[in-house]
Amino acid sequence: MKVLLIEDDVMLGRGMERGLRMAGFSVDWALDGLQGQDALREQEYEVVLLDIGLPGLDGLQLLQQLRAEDQPVPVLLVSARDAVGDRVAGLNLGADDYLTKPFDLDELVARVHALARRRSGRAQPELQLGRLVMRPLRREALLDDQPVSLAAREYDLLLALMESPGTVMSREQLESRLYGWQEEVASNAVEVHVHHLRRKLGTAWIKNVRGVGYKLVAAEA
Repeated sequence: MKVLLIEDDVMLGRGMERGLRMAGFSVDWALDGLQGQDALREQEYEVVLLDIGLPGLDGLQLLQQLRAEDQPVPVLLVSARDAVGDRVAGLNLGADDYLTKPFDLDELVARVHALARRRSGRAQPELQLGRLVMRPLRREALLDDQPVSLAAREYDLLLALMESPGTVMSREQLESRLYGWQEEVASNAVEVHVHHLRRKLGTAWIKNVRGVGYKLVAAEA
C-alpha cells in the first residue's frame, strides 16, 4: 500500500516514515506543501498523511485544492492543533480523519489501514479470494488456513493484486505500489517477486496477461 507523508518536521517525519515502512507501507515523504502538491499530481496514493502547518503551501490549502479538483484520495490530517475548532475545520474542508500530535505509532498505522479499507469499500480487516486470505493489519497470508511465509515485497505485491482480484495491473502500477520515489528498482523486480509468489502459492494464482501485466485469480484446490 502506497502512502504519501507530507511533514516538515524532519525528526518526526523520519520516525513516521520508518514506522510506516516497518508496518509494510511504501512511503513517499514530502517536506512541504508544494512538494506534496507535485507528488499528488505525479503519483497515485492510497492514503495521504498531511500536516497542517507546512511551509510553501499550508496543509489546509492543499486539502482544499485536492477536494476542489475532486481527488478522492483519503486524507488523514496530522497536527499539533488539538482544539475542537481546528478538528472541525479540517474535517469540514474534506479531511477523512484527524490525529493530534503526539500520537502512538500503532494508532497511526491502524487509522491508515481503516482509511484504505474505506476507500476500497471493505468493512472487514481481511481480504479473501477462494482459499487465499490476507490480513493486512497483521501482514498475514493464509492458504487453505495455513500461513504462507512471504517477504515484505512479495506480500505487498500480493496485496495489491488481492485488492482488485481479476483486474490486470501493469508492471509500472505494481512498481508504484511497492517502491517509494527514492528507491532504485531493478528492471525485473516485479517478475522476480511474481516468480517467488508462484513458487509459494502455486502457479495458478497469478496470471500473466502478455504485454499488459498480471492479475490474481482464484485457483482450484
